[in-house]
Amino acid sequence: MSATDDAATGAEDAPLLDIEDAQTYYGESHVLQGVSLSVDRGETVALVGRNGVGKTTTLRTALQLTPPRTGTVRVGGVDVTGDPTHEVATRGLGWIPEDRRMFEQLTVDENVRVAVTDTDAVDAKRELAYEAFPDLRELRDRKTGNLSGGQQQMVAIARGLVGDNDLLLVDEPSEGLAPQIVEAVAEALRTVAEDAAMLLVEQNFPLAMDLADRFYLMDGGKIVHEDTTEGVTSDDEMIRRYLGT
Repeated sequence: MSATDDAATGAEDAPLLDIEDAQTYYGESHVLQGVSLSVDRGETVALVGRNGVGKTTTLRTALQLTPPRTGTVRVGGVDVTGDPTHEVATRGLGWIPEDRRMFEQLTVDENVRVAVTDTDAVDAKRELAYEAFPDLRELRDRKTGNLSGGQQQMVAIARGLVGDNDLLLVDEPSEGLAPQIVEAVAEALRTVAEDAAMLLVEQNFPLAMDLADRFYLMDGGKIVHEDTTEGVTSDDEMIRRYLGT
């Protein structure tokens, strides 16, 4: 096997996302204090913790929206630390931010179509989005600025679903949604997980444990625990201590 073949095999075996000892600041505020985590192909990983402990900053660090002052971020084995965010995204990272970031003057259908990178696949991808979210089919001609928060979240996840991403960074998908909408969002995320890995930030702990294969628990800008999600509940003593459940 040639050196080129070895490199290609190594990239395939590498985690989709590997953050190592990230020290990330906002100005002089030291937010991430040595965060290390990884997401492998085909898995969903939850990042849980109280508000303000650095979860969203971890996603922003992965995308280089807020690059670490020291530490390393690798995507598919390639060091992307300090690279422009649009270049990091071309390596297969998609982002569903908490604030959804709709093109509010575009219709639902136009918001979904703009996320499809392969123009020959627009019809098939659009149908995939509407199968995941049947309610959106009825709203396809409505401007997203006129939708409810739950409907906008559906559009945001639908865009991630059709974007041919290897890894989706999903920030608080159930935030502020009614229980019946949360279940629809959860089902859509399960659909996404069939084709892409996910790093999921989610305050709804039972939902996070239901969706994820593994989880990292954050506190004070640090990873304080990591484990598989099997059998983990909010009654766990450590979970109660760090999440205040």
